[in-house]
Amino acid sequence: MMPLTLANVGEENMIQKVGGNSEMKKHLEDLGFVAGGNVTVVSTISGNLIVNVKDSRVAISREMAAKIMVH
Repeated sequence: MMPLTLANVGEENMIQKVGGNSEMKKHLEDLGFVAGGNVTVVSTISGNLIVNVKDSRVAISREMAAKIMVH
């Protein structure tokens, strides 16, 4: 298991766990980051990530991506 920040661009990963405080977890879950879902990193810009999750393209900060554990 590793944080999403370490995932390779273009590689599909399965979300194992979403961490952070309850407010951040709810925000990430509302964006589609739920355990068992798939996420693919599209690109990284200054440490921030653009990812495909649930058929949507979403930009998240490095801090948020560090709370998403993938496998």
